[in-house]
Amino acid sequence: MAGAVEEKLAELGLTLPDVVPPLASYQPAVRSGVYVYTSGQLPMVDGKLAVTGKVGAEVTPDEAKELAKTCALNALAAVKSVAGDLDRIARVVKVVGFVASAADFTGQPGVINGASELLGAVLGDKGVHARSAVGVAVLPLDAPVEVEVQVELVDA
Repeated sequence: MAGAVEEKLAELGLTLPDVVPPLASYQPAVRSGVYVYTSGQLPMVDGKLAVTGKVGAEVTPDEAKELAKTCALNALAAVKSVAGDLDRIARVVKVVGFVASAADFTGQPGVINGASELLGAVLGDKGVHARSAVGVAVLPLDAPVEVEVQVELVDA
């Protein structure tokens, strides 16, 4: 039976994807005490990137914002893989977003809003978080966006 968080995802027309397998030697998420830290999540859908390239060049900011939303969904799947249930999330503590940016692109915060807005829509006040949005030269597999999330769990 789906919990309240997954029911909210369904209301939004979204489904929690399978956990994206690691591309190298790391875990998708680890738990330490009441915190879960995800590895950087790429906008993978069904095992592949739908879009590659730099934001502000091959990828529009609006496309990248949607990709950041996909990254956040993948991060929630990674959290569930170690927490067991997304309803255990007490709050999202921190989001770090990386945007593979064209040299003159400065709209990284707007791109990462895709992830932040998704977390807020799904988790309400528990989804409000601290955040960094960083422009970088290149990301793994030529992904336009990568997002990592830290959440605090209710103690159980």
